[in-house]
Amino acid sequence: MRASSGLLGQVDLPAKVASVPQARRYVRHLLEGVGHPQADDALLLVTELVTNSVRHSDSGRVPGGRVSVSIAAHDGTLHIDVLDAGSKGHEPRLRPGVNAGSGGGRGLWLVHELSSAWGWHETPAGRVVWFQLAGG
Repeated sequence: MRASSGLLGQVDLPAKVASVPQARRYVRHLLEGVGHPQADDALLLVTELVTNSVRHSDSGRVPGGRVSVSIAAHDGTLHIDVLDAGSKGHEPRLRPGVNAGSGGGRGLWLVHELSSAWGWHETPAGRVVWFQLAGG
């Protein structure tokens, strides 16, 4: 990956299932330009987090709900944020007992297993779930 720093791109999408592949295509296009060695992992994790936003946040429950994906790079590390409206009383957390063989509920488990760091926080605009992938 060439040395780059700063925001690579951001996309704002309707909180609908059809936006999941759109987010994936957008991130793929951006990462093709920087040649990050963990681009495939980034695509998988973006898919999982946008799917979670559509299914489990208020963004997916209200007319006109939105999900935003921001991609930045600094010193070879990708940092990706997924912003949605959150869901009062429901915080992102790993489900107990989930593993590679589980039939569902693996989204955050995959984020935990594949990323070099991840977390979430509330902002005035909504909830951000983020992850980082080191350049290798």
